[in-house]
Amino acid sequence: MEFVSGQIKIRDIFIDNGNWWKLFLAHRELMRKAIIVNVFKMLSCRTSLLGWHVFVCPKCFHSIKAPHSCKSRFCSSCGKKNTDNWIKTAFNILPDTLWQHITFTLPDHLQPFLWLNRRLFNKLSPIPANIIKDLAAQQHFIPGIYSANHTFGRDLKRNFHIHLSTTAGGLALDYKSWIGNAYFHHAVLKSIWRYAVIALFRSEFKAGRLKLPHQLKHLNSYSAFNSWLNFLYQKTWVVHLNKQSNNRKATIEYLGKYLKRPPLGESRLKSYDGKQVVFEYLDHYTNTTQTVSLAARDFLAKLIAHIPDRYFRNIRYYGFLANRVRGKLLPVVYKLLKQSQNYARSVFCRWRQMLISSFGADPLRCPSCNTQLRFSYLVLPARSLNPFYQEIAHGHFQLL
Repeated sequence: MEFVSGQIKIRDIFIDNGNWWKLFLAHRELMRKAIIVNVFKMLSCRTSLLGWHVFVCPKCFHSIKAPHSCKSRFCSSCGKKNTDNWIKTAFNILPDTLWQHITFTLPDHLQPFLWLNRRLFNKLSPIPANIIKDLAAQQHFIPGIYSANHTFGRDLKRNFHIHLSTTAGGLALDYKSWIGNAYFHHAVLKSIWRYAVIALFRSEFKAGRLKLPHQLKHLNSYSAFNSWLNFLYQKTWVVHLNKQSNNRKATIEYLGKYLKRPPLGESRLKSYDGKQVVFEYLDHYTNTTQTVSLAARDFLAKLIAHIPDRYFRNIRYYGFLANRVRGKLLPVVYKLLKQSQNYARSVFCRWRQMLISSFGADPLRCPSCNTQLRFSYLVLPARSLNPFYQEIAHGHFQLL
């Protein structure tokens, strides 16, 4: 591929020069099925592999073919659509009140453990929400909480952290009033978070479930591992509290943009010459824009590392937003806040409405005679895609 700058597609980098296939062959034994499935979906998005709808003009018989999308979080196009849908739905569901955004991080020393023991993502996820719930219970209210796991930094380095947004107040324990002006103390949050994480690692090691990074293989006894954890306990653990805000829209959009899209937005890709990928990111520490240049396959390896396993819940709800109590408690919250229950409706934007909204053109309007096109027939994939996944995993099917 010749040198390209501007409008670079991640999909093109996967396809060009057989980058993805060469990466797969070199590291097949390390590839999780979720990676194979999501990359295949992304490469198949809006192609004949996934089928299509056909719409025909009843007047002049002009027809169009609307190919099916893959709906994968790893697809830049589908990820953008899913993100927009989540943001709109969340804005219509979450109560209009004071919110506080909190970020819980781990020391660099613990990061390697998470990639060798991916189940720890599930074990760590509820800890911040449980901390907030316990502190809120001491103040006699139930908060509304949603949180999301992030496994990457802006420079694509592996950096697991948890973003949490909570109401700065909540529903009284007797459900009869709304308690506002709650405050969570920074030092208390850091202390409890550090203790809970260290306790989890101790428990996992004691149960024999913890794989150790190569550089820590010498910690083969509980006393040695516990001494190492005690060293970490003395380190500074970062928990960042944003100021409380009644700008619910900004809170939702901040978290939403990371939830259902690839780790890197294509707008940050600056150039690709067939060998090197150049992208930029904002460095939080210096507040300056930094540039990174990576070999194409190294760039892809960093991207696919952040593909979550199937059924992994990246966003979770707690307190009065928990799925099992939301139907009962949200109407009470709306009533106490004198907020219309219209906010409770979910929003789902179909492809036609999204194109009209984005480009001002109706894709189902005949370009020849301006008549409304009608659905004619559906073409499904020729066969289930599962065999493709298996063939790729065993190296029998050359995708590129």
